[in-house]
Amino acid sequence: MDLSQGTPVSIQLKTIVDQEGEKKNFYFDLEGQIVKIGDTLYIRYKEEQEEGEPVPVTIKVEPDGKIQLIRAGGLRMRLKFAYQERLDTSYRTPYGLFQITTFTRNLRFSLKDQPVAGSILIDYDLYSQAEKIGEYHLELEFTA
Repeated sequence: MDLSQGTPVSIQLKTIVDQEGEKKNFYFDLEGQIVKIGDTLYIRYKEEQEEGEPVPVTIKVEPDGKIQLIRAGGLRMRLKFAYQERLDTSYRTPYGLFQITTFTRNLRFSLKDQPVAGSILIDYDLYSQAEKIGEYHLELEFTA
């Protein structure tokens, strides 16, 4: 299937956040789009917020297996993930720019062709300076 023009997809997103021993689960059923530019795959959707405008999110899957999660809006963030790697990035808030680090414990991506479907699973730790903020589990499944 030609993904260069963009293909609408249904997305099931599950996130588990463990901060200071408190676990929170988030589930979203979303409509999005998958597009392939060169060898890079982009999954785009809008994350609904409890208050305010939906936030545009792009998940970028690079040919080398690295994944980026890019959030626009008031809190601009670009999280980078590579299996068993520690990667630095920044987080822009109305209060300024913060340096954060991800350590990816587990990373899986799968893609099927007919029909287009796939999944992304990322388990990671998030750090601010050297302090661990929390442990995160992200699962995203999509189908055209």
